[in-house]
Amino acid sequence: MEYWIYITIAAAFAQNLRFMLQKNLKSTHLSTAGATFARFFYSAPIIALIVVIYMQIRGVEIPAAQPVFWTYVVTGGLGQIVGTLCVVALFSQRNFAVGLTFKNTEVILAAVVGLIVLGEGLSGLGVFAILVGFVGLILLSDTPDSSGPLLKRIFNPAAGLGLLAGMAFAVSAVSYRGGVLALGTEDAFFRANLTLAVVTAFQTSVLALWLGLRETGQIGKVIASWRVAGVMGIMSLIGSLCWFTAFALQTAAYVKGLGQVELLFGAAASYFYYNERSTRREVAGIVILLLSILMLVLVI
Repeated sequence: MEYWIYITIAAAFAQNLRFMLQKNLKSTHLSTAGATFARFFYSAPIIALIVVIYMQIRGVEIPAAQPVFWTYVVTGGLGQIVGTLCVVALFSQRNFAVGLTFKNTEVILAAVVGLIVLGEGLSGLGVFAILVGFVGLILLSDTPDSSGPLLKRIFNPAAGLGLLAGMAFAVSAVSYRGGVLALGTEDAFFRANLTLAVVTAFQTSVLALWLGLRETGQIGKVIASWRVAGVMGIMSLIGSLCWFTAFALQTAAYVKGLGQVELLFGAAASYFYYNERSTRREVAGIVILLLSILMLVLVI
């Protein structure tokens, strides 16, 4: 298999651990925005240090960037903030596995956004595999009690949060790939690291400003929660490094398609760690999505 496949699986695993820690933070004393800020606050300094060390060891300099690089950074950074806020809020309405599955609508949407923004198309079989995954997402949109009109059950607040998260993460993923490609260097790892460093610095600044103006005291609580939040920041860093490197090597739609393997990790965490149980319909939706992953990998 190609390197980006291993890197993507590692990214999905680290991201699952990060969302678990973020769910724990949200369920204690941090607000949704505070729990979101924590992941950027603790990872931004580390990635900046990694970039500086890498530049010293390899003797490289900051490459020239196309003007559109900054547009991609801002768009991707804001999209990731919105997506993370939605997922953290979603965890309070549905169980962990279902929350992560809703978030993975980004796979389908990333293909559409990637085609529109970067002109990156998919093969016919690739599109079919992603559409199969969409069927699974429809099953998951139904409410657990399955009572009342079907349309009302499907178009519920949890589904709305999930779809908004998916769109935000899709825009973010495509923007990050665009940003990585806009840097003038052939070193894929350096491009990924440098783009990530700029993005996380931007995200930390935006959320710090928001919390300072609208949620006074949350920054202090994030610092006080350093034991859990610090580990979450490290998991966020590992996951982001892997995602950005994968984006430098493959289209966003395929990377995020394979990234649905995160659902396996999420289902295990939901069952064994949180002692949550999904309905038969939810299980069916997750299984269909996993089948779409297998098809997607086979057609790449």
